[in-house]
Amino acid sequence: MITTQGKLYLIPSLLGESPVSRALPAFNIQIIAKLKYFIVEEIRTARRFLKKVNPESDFETLSFFINNEHSSEQELISFIEPLLNGEDMGLLSEAGTPCLADPGAGIVSLASQHDIRVIPLVGPSSILLSLIASGFNGQNFAFHGYLPIDNTGRRKKIRELEKSVYSDDQTQIFIETPYRNTQLFHSITETCSDHTLLCLATNLTMESERIVVKSVRNWKGNKPDIHKKPTVFLLYR
Repeated sequence: MITTQGKLYLIPSLLGESPVSRALPAFNIQIIAKLKYFIVEEIRTARRFLKKVNPESDFETLSFFINNEHSSEQELISFIEPLLNGEDMGLLSEAGTPCLADPGAGIVSLASQHDIRVIPLVGPSSILLSLIASGFNGQNFAFHGYLPIDNTGRRKKIRELEKSVYSDDQTQIFIETPYRNTQLFHSITETCSDHTLLCLATNLTMESERIVVKSVRNWKGNKPDIHKKPTVFLLYR
């Protein structure tokens, strides 16, 4: 007897302490309530999200598979066993959309190799929200994830990104661990040309959300309050 394979739902999570109704469609909540298997980065964060979305969640009936940058290929194969046995599963990101600045792509690739249907759900993406709110080029852009931690490497990378802004008319998007936001900001303002535009998109979808675009020259006299606040950085001309 051949078992019909399950479906893999890519479930966006909240970007911060924002109301569920502001960030997630009702359809997502209906899907989440039906799922018993979840692939997540961190169980505690996943439980908190699921409880907020569905207060009636019974965690005794749920199964979690931890997928992060340390997961082996063999582990990934074991994670999709419920799918192969006909059970639907949800792939959760720590924040925002799965597979963007997130280790979920390996699971999706594996699911595709096994002809498992992958269903992306609508939800918040800090990368796309910041891009469309910046007024920068949305037809040609690149997301680079995290820049080098060391100051020399970081500045070198920033110079490369700024060059692409002017040579390719391309918006450059990147992020940083929130407690290093200030260091990255200083590296940008000390490296880029005064007329280069920098957009800082902070606390997206939250009540404290702030999206500001200024030239590097103007940013130098207006140090932003972004320490330990989730922020997306965008460069353009």
